[in-house]
Amino acid sequence: MRITARPSWVRRRSQDEGQSLVEFALVLTPLFLILLGIIQFGFIFNAYITITNATREAAREASIYVYDRSLTEAQNDAARNLVVQTTFQRSLNLLSPNTPYFTTTGTWTQSGDTFTNGDLTVSYTLPAGMPDSEPRTGQSVTVQVRYHQDLLIPLISALLPRDANGRMILTGEVTMVIN
Repeated sequence: MRITARPSWVRRRSQDEGQSLVEFALVLTPLFLILLGIIQFGFIFNAYITITNATREAAREASIYVYDRSLTEAQNDAARNLVVQTTFQRSLNLLSPNTPYFTTTGTWTQSGDTFTNGDLTVSYTLPAGMPDSEPRTGQSVTVQVRYHQDLLIPLISALLPRDANGRMILTGEVTMVIN
């Protein structure tokens, strides 16, 4: 029987050969979770900034609405509220302005000087000592919006608050004075 010598580039297998693979797997799992968390919070932060800006634009449009003297106060309020809704939906950029993320109905519900249409609420406030006027000049208009953001990463979404449909509710609220 002839015995041949092994070449020098062939190394012997040892019992420690699988150790690096196990260590890599142990380290990769938490790093992967951290990466997914960063991605999910990036989506949430983007949506929050977009909603805040869209709410600000809608409140600004409400504050500079030109009062039409040929319409009644109720008709002007309805027209102003429609401008708020349209401006908000147009300002959402890449976010969906439709159901189930942002819900609006065909009609506004009024309670005093507060108008609600699904996830959109427009409130008018008369400051103390100021006389009430039909054009609402000098009053404050508050636009409040609720947006239902999808949570894409299942492991991360289990840790965050969500509504009945599994979406996170982001709110935006801006108050401005009507000119």
